[in-house]
Amino acid sequence: MAVPYGTRFEASFDQVFPMGALMVGAVAPDMEYMSNEDKARGKQAKQKVDERTGKRQWKVVVTDPSAEKERDASVTVTLLADVQPVPPQAVQVMPGVEVRPVAFEGLTVEPRVMGDRFKYQGFTIRATGIAAPQTGAAPKRESKPGQADQKSAA
Repeated sequence: MAVPYGTRFEASFDQVFPMGALMVGAVAPDMEYMSNEDKARGKQAKQKVDERTGKRQWKVVVTDPSAEKERDASVTVTLLADVQPVPPQAVQVMPGVEVRPVAFEGLTVEPRVMGDRFKYQGFTIRATGIAAPQTGAAPKRESKPGQADQKSAA
């Protein structure tokens, strides 16, 4: 079976970031490359536009606590949106130290070869939205077939 180049596979946030993601820096426009010659001529940089959706591309760097290799701990996620996405509020973990836990909506992954000298399998990760992760949700319990859920009376 041949999979066409550029195929994007849908994925859930938990599949891509099983231990969550922590945002580093800010949401920034993903700009097209400009050579030094173009800069010297005064040419203006343009923001990249996704060829499939027609939406502008924004980049955000996140730390992946579940990464097994150091090179995979920092991940760039491309957000596809008409206007700059607004990330959730930061959480202060100690005086002067803040982290910004995030969750992505509409995730897709696209396999690609990465690396300069030594090649390895990597992914381009895209999302259609950014939000605060859901916290405090009760864990899902699996019930056996034919077993009714029993609730304790208070």
